Amino acid sequence: MTTQKIALVTGGSRGIGRDISIKLAQKGVDILLTYNSNKEEAEKTVAAITALGRKAVALSLDTTDSSSFDHFFSQVSQHLKNTFNTDRIDFLINNAGTSLNAAITDTTEAQFDEMMNIHLKGVYFLTQKALNHFHDGGRIVNISSAVSRVSFPGVSAYAMMKGAIDVYTRALALELGVRGISANVVAPGAIFGGGAMEDTPEIRSFVMGNTALGRVGIPDDVGGVVAFLCSSDAQWINGQRIELTGGMNL
Repeated sequence: MTTQKIALVTGGSRGIGRDISIKLAQKGVDILLTYNSNKEEAEKTVAAITALGRKAVALSLDTTDSSSFDHFFSQVSQHLKNTFNTDRIDFLINNAGTSLNAAITDTTEAQFDEMMNIHLKGVYFLTQKALNHFHDGGRIVNISSAVSRVSFPGVSAYAMMKGAIDVYTRALALELGVRGISANVVAPGAIFGGGAMEDTPEIRSFVMGNTALGRVGIPDDVGGVVAFLCSSDAQWINGQRIELTGGMNL
């Protein structure tokens, strides 16, 4: 009999987050997922997970508002007790986010702050709060981006925050090792389908032309890798950045 495992997946209602949630559920993991505003999509994802025979709950969360995290985790505690009959989670997937395409000369302070609050400050302090509800021996997977390695025009603010997440993850891996908790980064490239990526024929052509495998990425290219990092097969992977681009800009 396997021990129950529970994952908290932020931004788990659509796109990459939905695929991550479903891939984890297929591996026998129960899911707490968050959504920002689209409750209908979140409920569809919950239904897809329960159809796999796993438990799932969707909770509203604005990751830009760190002052809301205490209330959010009080809700998490209630659902852990009432739905999952436990008081701990095993996996945290920091996936929630949006993109920004703006030249350095055009980026406003408000846009910069939004990127920081979503992709850096929110991740930092949500993780800090989550650790109070974590099993020793758990796993953290932070979603970064290929643009923390290769630069493109218009992504400076977004890329800076994702680069910081790469650094933060190494610090997590080092400091949490005493609890047996590993932390890794998954860095997708251009992923098309249900997410924040702008989708035009021109952008698709550009991506395919710069990718060794000759196609664009889809959410299905990401979820399985995250599920692998949460499996026993990945127990010795720690503090690493795994890029998922099909070989873009090699």
